Amino acid sequence: MVLRILDRLEEILIATMIGGATLLIFIAVMHRYLVGIPFLYPILFPIDLSWAQELCIYMFVWMAKFGAAYGVRTGIHVGVDVLVNVMRPNLRKVTILFGLFCGAFFTFIIGTMGAKFVYGLINTNQTSPDLEIPSWIVYLCIPLGSYLMCFRFLQVAYHFWRHDHLPHHDHGQVEGIDEPHMPGSAAAAAEAVR
Repeated sequence: MVLRILDRLEEILIATMIGGATLLIFIAVMHRYLVGIPFLYPILFPIDLSWAQELCIYMFVWMAKFGAAYGVRTGIHVGVDVLVNVMRPNLRKVTILFGLFCGAFFTFIIGTMGAKFVYGLINTNQTSPDLEIPSWIVYLCIPLGSYLMCFRFLQVAYHFWRHDHLPHHDHGQVEGIDEPHMPGSAAAAAEAVR
């Protein structure tokens, strides 16, 4: 139950950040070009959107940090597994677990360094240039995203250790849509192989 809530929060955060940043960029660009039209100038010129670019950058950084954790959970990160796939099953399992634990260790180190950095910023009065929000809020994505990614590496490692299955993303499957069993479809071809 808790993991489902965490999964949904992760997905909602990523979708909100990328959707909001895209909409904000669109509005800022339209404002920039429409302010040049003489009859719209008096209406649009007083609207200040100089902060939009900075906010979009922060939104994309937050989205990328949490998107990386989502990528570990769903198996959409790029990986070169040609050598691993030709190993004996027991050696393959050890190699994959070693790689997952290395990923967890690395992201734990990054998260800890990020937490120390954010903790050091809390007592300062540093703010972002345009939005003037405390800098520690901006950089909070580093420890939060890294610790979540570390958790996802450990979650995948535990699941792989128990069930010998890694998350794998099928580019032809869309979540929530069941593919009908039609001749010539990928599902029909997969069943024919079985």
